[in-house]
Amino acid sequence: MTLIKSISGIRGTIGGSCGDNLTPLDIVKFTAAYGTIIKQGRSHVKIVIGRDARISGNMLRNLVVSTLNGLGIDVVDLDLSTTPTVEVAVPMEKADGGIILTASHNPKQWNALKLLNEKGEFISAEVGQEVLDLAAREDFNFAEVDDLGSYVLDDSYMEKHVDEIFNLPYVNLEAVKNAKFKVACDCVNSSGGIFVPYILERMGVEVVKLYCEPTGHFPHNPEPLPEHLTDISTKIVETQCDFGFVVDPDVDRLAMVCEDGSMFGEEYTLVAVADYVLSKKKGNTVSNLSSTRALRDVSHKHGVEYQASAVGEVNVVAKMKEINAVIGGEGNGGVILPELHYGRDALVGIAIFLSLMAEKGMTCSELRKSYPHYEISKNKIQLTPDIDVDQILANLQETYKNEDVNTVDGVKINFDKGWVHLRKSNTEPIIRVYSESSSVEAANALAQEIMDHVNALV
Repeated sequence: MTLIKSISGIRGTIGGSCGDNLTPLDIVKFTAAYGTIIKQGRSHVKIVIGRDARISGNMLRNLVVSTLNGLGIDVVDLDLSTTPTVEVAVPMEKADGGIILTASHNPKQWNALKLLNEKGEFISAEVGQEVLDLAAREDFNFAEVDDLGSYVLDDSYMEKHVDEIFNLPYVNLEAVKNAKFKVACDCVNSSGGIFVPYILERMGVEVVKLYCEPTGHFPHNPEPLPEHLTDISTKIVETQCDFGFVVDPDVDRLAMVCEDGSMFGEEYTLVAVADYVLSKKKGNTVSNLSSTRALRDVSHKHGVEYQASAVGEVNVVAKMKEINAVIGGEGNGGVILPELHYGRDALVGIAIFLSLMAEKGMTCSELRKSYPHYEISKNKIQLTPDIDVDQILANLQETYKNEDVNTVDGVKINFDKGWVHLRKSNTEPIIRVYSESSSVEAANALAQEIMDHVNALV
């Protein structure tokens, strides 16, 4: 069992012993630390919370609400929600922060506290470290009985969030409705099962639902990778859908499946959305170092600048702000549109992709073939406590010093016909090994070469 404490929040498996897993005591401690930091310099504090449909979600919600109220903090509870919806709600509520109860793509035994600032963006590394330090000290001062915080349950933000999406200049509601799309959606039995059909139906799309009951019992691995999407691939072909959408449990990652059951590729979610946005508004783009080169190619096609950031949404957002990017995100299906909010948002990705498909008038597989072709191989090396990751990465840097090596985030080795990026995960005890080339075989070969080298060092 695992507990991972990072500057972006706390994530772990439910049950077990305190400090080694995500137990009720750990939840209270880290919530109290976050709430105490947010309260500094403020006389009245309000925090928005929301959760995905994980089995442990209601337990976390009760603990988080009570802890915040005990600090004298008012809570607006969106209950079953999505990560981007909470991010949108924080500034709309004029709140001082937000907590999202979700472990994103991790299996059902995991849960987490994702921590937001008053802008509805993930807290900075500095604030995150303050939270970790205060949690370690357990130096909290709770409110007296007359100063306890209030609690409000607000289920209106699904509609408000979608209304904000429909107000964007990139969403062509009329064209989508006229296209009369039939679309399947796999929402892995989490809160996307409520939100995704809602936005599709409001856009006039016929919806074929798959795993849309928000029970928290994930029918397959919830990470939207091709090997986990065989059911929706079959469903699309059987029901003659135009394409399908897949989201992770907290609806910040989006993947598409084509009409023939083939994968559009989560790496190409951002590529397609960016292509459409850039056709309407010129501006710079950003993705992280582990994302496909196709976004760079599409950006150059539109005559704009592309830059890569370190992996992690907070790093992508920082780089987007630095170069005033109009669109950005991550190759894991994460679309960030600043005109809505600085956070990955599968719902806005869905609306823009539908608009793109309606205006292009081609099949989903034809659209995919219209983009530069790259293949990414995504692999993992499981870590044990005795593995020195920093030493391994330093060794790789030395071994491949004659290549173009980037050490901004782990080690990325750029070859003439591809690249390999190794970095320690912030959310799992693994080294992620991503590689890209012109074919699956070439990408796998690049990855295997590096992984063989790593395994020889372990």
